[in-house]
Amino acid sequence: MNNIYLDHNATTPVRPEVLKAMAPYYADEFGNASSLHSFGRKAREAVEHARENVARLIGPCEPVDIVFASGGTESDNFAVKGAAYALKDKGRHIITSQIEHLAVLDPCKFLEENGYEVTYVPVDREGVVDIEALKGAVRDDTVLISIMFANNETGTIQPIEEIAAMAREKGILFHTDAVQAAGKVQINAEKMGIGLMSISSHKIYGPKGIGALYINKKAKISPYMHGGHHEMKRRAGTENVPGIVGFGKACELARGEIEKEGARLSALRDRLWNGIKKDVKDVEMNGHPVKRLPNTLNVNFKYVEGESALLNLDLKGIAASGGSACTSGSLESSHVLKAMGVDEAAAKSSVRFSLGRTNTKDDIDKVIREIPPIIERLRQYIRC
Repeated sequence: MNNIYLDHNATTPVRPEVLKAMAPYYADEFGNASSLHSFGRKAREAVEHARENVARLIGPCEPVDIVFASGGTESDNFAVKGAAYALKDKGRHIITSQIEHLAVLDPCKFLEENGYEVTYVPVDREGVVDIEALKGAVRDDTVLISIMFANNETGTIQPIEEIAAMAREKGILFHTDAVQAAGKVQINAEKMGIGLMSISSHKIYGPKGIGALYINKKAKISPYMHGGHHEMKRRAGTENVPGIVGFGKACELARGEIEKEGARLSALRDRLWNGIKKDVKDVEMNGHPVKRLPNTLNVNFKYVEGESALLNLDLKGIAASGGSACTSGSLESSHVLKAMGVDEAAAKSSVRFSLGRTNTKDDIDKVIREIPPIIERLRQYIRC
């Protein structure tokens, strides 16, 4: 059976070029990047070269603006908590949205338990943040606004430049979780006016366990990890040299392919959606029809349990998901879809297809052939 992987928003396979770049730093070039001897210097050179490649992907910005972390979750925690602690004398109010990843929502809840106030602004039916509600939520003591660049479940892209401009005008630090967007769409953090931005390696064919936080020079943020002088005294802990090298290589490759690969994936995504619409009744797309990631399609198959659809697709060698991999196993329906006004039954009937660089037209055509009988069979059970 030819297995088809359509869950690239959960994670991606490491590219061969990335593995090749990493391999020496597990063996001969094993030095600690903080050591002064030749082994350490070679490791340090590799780390700084990777930092340059990460900076180029989301800029150009200066390499010194990039701080490596263990992944997107740590980067989000670093941004939210670090900004809150650094700016607590100015105020203790934070604004975020109802559709953020738990890596932002849970730190916000933690801060609420420790004397901070958080406003969770709503989104419309297409998953776009209500700008007027965002503006209306601003207070004199607001110190941070955190709005994700693109949603991991629906792919909807937010008006980041408009939000950043508003935050800058009000003198408020702005953070965006760009874990799903970096490497898929063009980003210029400095030009867009972003203060803090979280990105991750394993979403762009790099290794797991490594990510970064972009910190604009004007942003005030407290260190999140303590115990050493690493990462310019902003994140303590011995650098994961192989992971950083792999991350840098993945960024380098992604930067050269964004436009071409984005166009290819958009065409495949639209082919999938058009095929589903043609052969399956009572389906609806979740998310913005245009302002979304080129690789992401979230579909509500009415009158069907999404989990049952996923299991049946898996039996046919097709891997998709019900939403965020970080909330899989939860009995709760998607908080993202509920915030968009999707009812409980429809939210639990939704399936996310997220395409990647190895997917082909033949893959998509097979999925289009397999879905209609699966959905029809599941609906027959309900009728019975």
